Amino acid sequence: MSDAAKPTPTAQTSAPRTKLYRAAIVGAGSLKGKEVAEVLNERNFPAVDIRLLDDDESLGQLEAMGDEISFIQRVRAEQFEHVDFTFFASDQESTQRSWKDARDAGSTIVDLSGVLEDQPGANVRCLWVERERGQVALPELQPGPCVTAHPAAITLALLLLRVRKAGAIRRVVATIYQPASEHGQRGMDELHQQTVNLLSFQPLPKDVFDAQVAFNMIARYGNKSQPGLDSVEATVLRHYRKIAGNDAPDPSVLLLQAPIFHGHAMAMFVEMDHAVESEEWARVLGGDHVAIPRGEEDAPSNVSSAGQADIQLSIKMDPTQPNGVWLWAAADNLRVSAVTAVECAESMTAMRPTGKIQ
Repeated sequence: MSDAAKPTPTAQTSAPRTKLYRAAIVGAGSLKGKEVAEVLNERNFPAVDIRLLDDDESLGQLEAMGDEISFIQRVRAEQFEHVDFTFFASDQESTQRSWKDARDAGSTIVDLSGVLEDQPGANVRCLWVERERGQVALPELQPGPCVTAHPAAITLALLLLRVRKAGAIRRVVATIYQPASEHGQRGMDELHQQTVNLLSFQPLPKDVFDAQVAFNMIARYGNKSQPGLDSVEATVLRHYRKIAGNDAPDPSVLLLQAPIFHGHAMAMFVEMDHAVESEEWARVLGGDHVAIPRGEEDAPSNVSSAGQADIQLSIKMDPTQPNGVWLWAAADNLRVSAVTAVECAESMTAMRPTGKIQ
């Protein structure tokens, strides 16, 4: 499913605009960058100015910011002057090139690319999980880069923290199906072109995945593709442990590349130390950020989750394992990442010293 075909999500509102900040989005023409811009507008983020920045491919492109139309401009050091928050939504190479310019200009960094995780003072965060844990982040006058947790790690952490409310967990096994959009527009385009070429008996483009992903399910990419699935799988587990805490259950995870354009899907088997009724599962797992369809509602899928911030979830008791349950979850990977990034910025507005147009 293409980004253009996603349904319009229900707008969320936050606090009224009492302070005005300046923000910038690096990678404004990317899938994540466009999603961040939408969420900033929907949540009424208190920004008087949002600068849209990107590389040569998107220069001059028009993008809507609420009721206004803005041009995407070139990423230059001077673009970060007097910018309070900078969202890095492009690829890792782009973030590496320019994040220090934003930091040196005094901007608070929110990194959706994940490349700044090892920088001094960096924190991997998701406010959904922090609230679930009853955790309050201490304010910092000079915070290091805020790295948004991988969207699959967020789904794992939120669900397993709630599973613990039903009792002690013996084991967790999760299979995660990754969409092409995790590789940005290039990944989406390559999956589309592979599909077209297969149907017309033409050679397949393999610049992104170095493997056939159309009409195929794979557990590893070709040798030329970076990052590999093993690397992404390691990132998911590492981010899960950082946001869920040391006492969270340790899942066994397998990441597969699915022939889908958009949205993560996840099949998770959980074995408890005792049997839990299905009604109790629905009670402990439902709530903020988790929607459990009932009756005639659509079952969770990549299609049903598109454009939604909530994780879509269904619950199935295992007929052969009385203490086991299957969880089937679907989530819009881009929307979850964007909401996480904007919520992180909102949580840090209190520590901006002036909150005024500079």
